[in-house]
Amino acid sequence: MNDEEPRWLTSIEQRAWRAHLAAYKLLEHRLDRELNPFGLSVNDYEILVNLSEIPDHRMRMSDLADATIQSRSRLSHQISRMEAAGLVAREDCPDDRRGTFAVLTEHGWATIKKVAPHHVNSVRQHFIDLLTDDQLIELEKAYTPVVNHLKSLR
Repeated sequence: MNDEEPRWLTSIEQRAWRAHLAAYKLLEHRLDRELNPFGLSVNDYEILVNLSEIPDHRMRMSDLADATIQSRSRLSHQISRMEAAGLVAREDCPDDRRGTFAVLTEHGWATIKKVAPHHVNSVRQHFIDLLTDDQLIELEKAYTPVVNHLKSLR
């Protein structure tokens, strides 16, 4: 345990941190609410997007967990719920008896095609269109080292 005095946040650091937390939580909540009429959560949508963007619409569960920044256990539970809804299926990996693929079903593909236009409109309305191009560039530059640092700790 470190006995040194903590480096308390300055006023600007505190405001930036709190603005980040509020924006993240409020945006996720809003996007989640706007996906609910389609029977999806933000997490469901993220999984469908990842599977829809690869040519064969299948991904190793471990790779999908990494791509969606979830634990293997949490992803497994999420996939179970999505399987019950007919959005995805699991398939054994022929090259690795321990490996499993998450596979986008026809219903999952139809769902993502139907929901994506609504979701991108929500993202634009509640985030993208509120910022200038310069602000978006600065935001991406600001978050990249944070993301890289946190990914290196996984």
